[in-house]
This record gives sequence, structure tokens and C-alpha cells, in this order.
Amino acid sequence: MNQPSYHKLVVLNACFAAALAAGCRATPAPAPSAPASNAPAATAMSENVWAVVDGRQITRDDIEKAYRRLQNAAQPASDEEALAAKLSVLEDYIVQDILVAKARSSKVEVSDTELNNAYAEGRKTITEQAFQQELTRRSLTEADMREGLRREMVVRKLLDQEVTGKVAVTAQEVSDFFMANRPRLDLKEDAYHIGQIVVTPVREAQITNRTGSDAINEDTAAVKVNMLMGRLKNGESFADLARDYSEDPQSAPVGGDIGLVPLSQLKQAPQPLRDAVLKKEPGTVSIASVNGVHTLVLVVAHAPAGQRDLSTPGVSDQITQELRTRKEQLMRTAYLMSARDDANVVNYLARRVVDLKGDAPAGSASPVSAPAASAAAAPASAPAKK
Repeated sequence: MNQPSYHKLVVLNACFAAALAAGCRATPAPAPSAPASNAPAATAMSENVWAVVDGRQITRDDIEKAYRRLQNAAQPASDEEALAAKLSVLEDYIVQDILVAKARSSKVEVSDTELNNAYAEGRKTITEQAFQQELTRRSLTEADMREGLRREMVVRKLLDQEVTGKVAVTAQEVSDFFMANRPRLDLKEDAYHIGQIVVTPVREAQITNRTGSDAINEDTAAVKVNMLMGRLKNGESFADLARDYSEDPQSAPVGGDIGLVPLSQLKQAPQPLRDAVLKKEPGTVSIASVNGVHTLVLVVAHAPAGQRDLSTPGVSDQITQELRTRKEQLMRTAYLMSARDDANVVNYLARRVVDLKGDAPAGSASPVSAPAASAAAAPASAPAKK
């Protein structure tokens, strides 16, 4: 099993994850009037307005909050790097704003009960003292966190409805895939189908789980692991918990599934990880801890070496999941691009940077020292049940 890399570059990944828990609300405003032909377009708006989406303003404060949430203090950025990151955060936030508006028009809502339950669930993973410290570090309030959580839950509901819920894989597609990939599906040696949920005791530079959850030290990591094991024992889906909480950027988006791992590769893994697979029965979950990093390991199945066909246990399910993941990723990308294309967007910050030939526009520097928090565990790390 390949050990995940836990020290990553700052990458702004999902279209709306950048603003998750940022506690930002785009303020409705009249659409800007067209600037005079002899004046730069970027000067048509107040310097505090960084973008306008279908008449709704996105302000500097909105993006500063999102940027502070993502910044990793261990990786200091130059002024140019920070501004480039803010431009990326702004583009992500624009798409999130579009999706929130689409959810509103489609009557996709998050009830107060759902929000309260998710908020309370997230608070279980962090002590009150640590939570308040994180709020101070991020320059956010509890109201900011609740609003950020609400927005993220609304967007997730919309995507579940418009993307995930519409993806289907037919038996014919499974059969066609098997025939086209039969040699690849045969196994030269025994292998194990494995799922994982990774929890690290350090701040992550990049969080790609659906809730922004990130344990920040040994104590919060231990609390998080215990919470996850408790929820698994209560019958919750391993894949859903991996998508919501795993800190491994490669496997979290696909429900923790790392596929079939050959026996020879498993034998090269650290002993706790090796034992969590080779000494466990399929269907069991155990905790393997290596150098402070905790991995909840699910043994899905043991696949013996040899030829396999669609009647071999697990093969049809494996193909179905692979095809579903491909379709969902493709449809999600297309849906987000279409939504962005249909909206009337003016990115004033980008225009100002272009007009100034790469210099930082007035008002683009952070008004305060950016807090040293990337995405610590906080209320926004609570899942919304489907």
C-alpha cells in the first residue's frame, strides 16, 4: 500500500471548496453600469468589490476570509503568490455563488434542523478551547462558520440532485467494459481491495474532503479517529465518511477506495498497515498508526491470483464503481462549466491586475496578518446526511 503524502502544495481544488466554512455571503446589488469607453473597465466598481455575478457583489472581505482559511503558515507566500492564490479563490467563490443561486431557484434548501445537527456534529471533533482559538486565528465568528456550513450543504445538495442522482451504469456497460479490459482485470498475484480514511496530526496545505475537516494536532486527531470509529460501528457508510473526513487528497474524493493492492506491494508497507490488511477478514475496519498518522483501513475483499470474469465476486461491483466515478466526474465538470458559462460574471480584481500589468491593485493586500490556519477541524467539518 502506498503511504499517502501528507505535506502538499497549496492547490485550490474543488470549485466551491475554497469558500467552505469561510463564512462569506455574496451581497445582492444592482448590476454595474457599463464604464465609459475611455476608462478602464476595472475602475467602474469600488475597490472593495472584486466581482459581480448576475448582479450580486462578491467583496474583498468575502475572499480574504476564504484565503485565510486555506493559507498554510508553513508555506509563506510572496505578494504575487498571495494575489494569484486570491484570484483562484475568487474564481472558486464565483462558481459557488452561482450554485447557491441555482439551488435557491430549484428550491434546494437546508433546514435549520439539518444545519444545527451538522454544526453540532462538527463540534464533537474539537474542544471548545481549540475551536475558539481557531476562530480567532481565522478572524471568523461562529455566525460566519454556520453561514459557511449552510452554503456548502446547499451546494452539496444541489450537486447530489443534479449530478450524482442522475448518474446510472447499465449492465451492458459493465459487460462491455469487462470485455474491453479483461486482461487488465486478471491478477498475476493475490491482491486485496482496500479502503482508507486518513487522519494526520498536522495542518494540511490542501483539503479535498467534502467538509474541510482537518485534525491539527495529536489530540484532535485522536478525537477524530474515535468519532469515525463510533460512526462506523453505528452503521454509517465508510465511503461517505471518507469523502467527508479523510485527509488524503487522492482517495477522499472517491470514498477512500484505493482499489486492488497486490500482495507484493502490501509486504513493503509498514507493519501496522500490513497487519491491518493481511490479518483481518474482509468487511472489517481497523486502525493502523504510523508516525502519528492514523489510517482507518477497510478490507473490502481478498482477490486470489488468476483469471476473473463477471461471476467472480467483486468484479462487477468494481467495474460499476469505476464507471460511475468516471461518469460522475465528467458530468460534474460539465455541469459546473455550464453553470459558469450561463452566468453574467465580471471579475474586477482580475481586470485590475491586467490593467496594472501584474502589479497588485490598491486594496488587494490582506488587511490583517493572515491567520495560520489551513482548514482546521471546526463546525464546517460536519457532514450533511443524504
